[in-house]
Amino acid sequence: MTKEKSTYSVQTVDKALDLLEALADEVPPATLPNLTERLGLSRNKVFRLLATLEGRGLVEREEGSGVYRLGVSSVALAQRFISSASIIRHAHPVMEELVRKHDEAVYLTVLLGDEVLFLDMVDCWQNVKTTPMVGKKFPFFTNAAGKVLKALESQEILERLFKRRGRRKDLPDFEVLGTELTAIREKGVAVEQGGLGEGVVTVAVTIKDYAGKVIGALAMLGPSFRMLSDRVENEIIPSLKEGAEVLSMKFGYAPI
Repeated sequence: MTKEKSTYSVQTVDKALDLLEALADEVPPATLPNLTERLGLSRNKVFRLLATLEGRGLVEREEGSGVYRLGVSSVALAQRFISSASIIRHAHPVMEELVRKHDEAVYLTVLLGDEVLFLDMVDCWQNVKTTPMVGKKFPFFTNAAGKVLKALESQEILERLFKRRGRRKDLPDFEVLGTELTAIREKGVAVEQGGLGEGVVTVAVTIKDYAGKVIGALAMLGPSFRMLSDRVENEIIPSLKEGAEVLSMKFGYAPI
């Protein structure tokens, strides 16, 4: 294979992955014109990518609206990845036990750069539930899971992050966030209300590996009328910490 052809192949795969990410977001509706504008490609190139992915079952098109969506094969592929990922294999039984004990939704979350990804979930049996968030990403500073994952990073790293992002209106006050992360680091747990939706309380603790490196977080979500302060402090936080310790030990972590 020539260098030119190799470069072209990599670029094509890169654009196909960009297209799949755009379809996963579903905002705005994934019509051909919207996808063309978002990806910065010609209409013809986007159409050919869509046709190729549609032929493999990775993409589907609604006949009436012309909106493209991820296909059944994409879901099956994602499920195979989830079932094979070691952190999920180890975490899922721990999450199931936490849900059996407290009957609130539990998530496994990981950091992707400056965002937190909700990777896996065990749902509760309650009639009133929070909106499922598996596969969704949020800026770390908007929720308890992201904050507990970032709390161990140095002040210098956080300062560089905020300088890089500039003066965006959605950024919190850096000093306030720094104080909050320090408190989270000292307590080993983050508790937040409203970060993932009105009336939603989130409690999150970290998972560590053999070197003490944070590799993920367990997060429990529930409505504020069930996640009362006494329950959070006396029941949920101790259980989450115990579950995270059990899971961390599976990755070789030895608590002091």
